[in-house]
This record gives sequence, structure tokens and C-alpha cells, in this order.
Amino acid sequence: MSQKYSNLPIIGGVLAAIGAGLCCAGPFVLLLLGISGSWIGNLTLLEPYRPLFILAVLALFGFAGWKVYRPVEECEPDTACAIPQVRQRRQVIFWLAALAALTLVTSNYWIIWFA
Repeated sequence: MSQKYSNLPIIGGVLAAIGAGLCCAGPFVLLLLGISGSWIGNLTLLEPYRPLFILAVLALFGFAGWKVYRPVEECEPDTACAIPQVRQRRQVIFWLAALAALTLVTSNYWIIWFA
């Protein structure tokens, strides 16, 4: 995978997590913005696709984790994955994005405490 496409699994994982969290976090955000009404309870258009989004999150973050934590011996000498500072920075970004994705994917379980 070229250097230009190395962040695509993490970006795709976060976007899939946003898709998985839209069914529950979307109405909550509307309520926080002051938009209310009984129609908000009917915003379940993406609910049937939630398992697919979660599967995409797991697959993309699994692939991103494999890319970030692969052995240094697999890296070519002058590539970014061979530089320790770049590897460490990517690992931090990976875990921050994974935490954001986990928050979004599990939002339907904890968001009811705030509504």
C-alpha cells in the first residue's frame, strides 16, 4: 500500500463508526441543538444497517492495527513504518481513533442516560 493510502483504514473505520452511531447519536444531537418533536423517535432509517457498519468498523480497524503494529522487519528501509517516531505517532493516532469509534459504536447503550 502506498504512503498516500496508509491512513485510509483508520479514516474508513471512523466513518463506519459514525454510520453505526447515527441511529442513536443523531436524534440526541438534534435534541442538544434544540430541535425537538415526536418525529425524532422515528429516525431509525439506518438501524437495519447498524450490524454492517459495526462489521466494517471491526474489519477496517483490524486491518489498520495490523498495518500499524506489523514487525519492523517487514518494512522497507526508507519507508515511514521503519522510523520509530512515525510508528509511535501512528500507534497513538490509531488508539485515539479506535476510542472514538468505540464511543460511537456503543452509543445506543449509554446515550439513554443523557436524554
